[in-house]
Amino acid sequence: MHPILFQFDTPSFLKGIFSDTITIYTYGFLIALGAVLAFIYTGYQAKKQYNVSWETTQWLITLLIIAAVVGGKIFIFFEDPSGYLQHPGKLLDNFANGFVFYGSFIFAIPTMLWFFRHYKLPTLGMLDIIAGTTLIVHGTGRLGCFMAGCCYGVPTDGFISVTFTDPHCVAEPLNTPLHPTQLYSSLMIFTILAFILFMKKRKKFEGQLFLTYLMLYAVGRSIIEIFRGDLSRGFVIDGVLSNSQLIAGLFFLVALYFYIKLSKKAKQGTSGPKQEAR
Repeated sequence: MHPILFQFDTPSFLKGIFSDTITIYTYGFLIALGAVLAFIYTGYQAKKQYNVSWETTQWLITLLIIAAVVGGKIFIFFEDPSGYLQHPGKLLDNFANGFVFYGSFIFAIPTMLWFFRHYKLPTLGMLDIIAGTTLIVHGTGRLGCFMAGCCYGVPTDGFISVTFTDPHCVAEPLNTPLHPTQLYSSLMIFTILAFILFMKKRKKFEGQLFLTYLMLYAVGRSIIEIFRGDLSRGFVIDGVLSNSQLIAGLFFLVALYFYIKLSKKAKQGTSGPKQEAR
């Protein structure tokens, strides 16, 4: 849609280091904006609930960003290994080809679990905070996807469509009405965020918000995948499921298992020991 936010001529003293024009991409800008908003949210909630210092939160967000970038790019590499081996620069091409969300998430999970253990923070309670953190970054990131044209939808004749015309967009084909799957995703993500915030004071056990987020997102992502048109993300079981649908299904089952387990544990804790019959 608008992949380039703005461009300006490189100052003369930097022309030996950078190209003649410096380009600020909308995708990268929105990712950075989401990271800042997520840091503010995480820092405020962690300080309020567990007296975590802002410096500790800064380290947490920094490590999660690094893990997410590495994981997201590694999973993109596996979509076309031979292509990226021939042109490795594409992986870092101004972030224009984005990230694989589940790749980022899979790498972020062990990072934050290690971090919580290292700093002796309550794991389940912090995961509930991280649910909001992830949704903020992911929601703004999907808006960046829309601007860049990645994660585009299949052609459609419906009244809900968007036509990408900018040659810098990665959507295919250009000048054709497509499902705005990026906006579907962003709307779904921010809806989940609103629900998570609504449930925040009503949760029955620690970890409930995080597990609810995982299950809701898995269902929503699986549905939106039906309208996705970027086939490079790969399919399994003879094309029946996309890679993301398979991963979403696994995440849903794991989250459901722990949801039931923690819910039962919470109920047992509130009911107390049973009295002997007399």
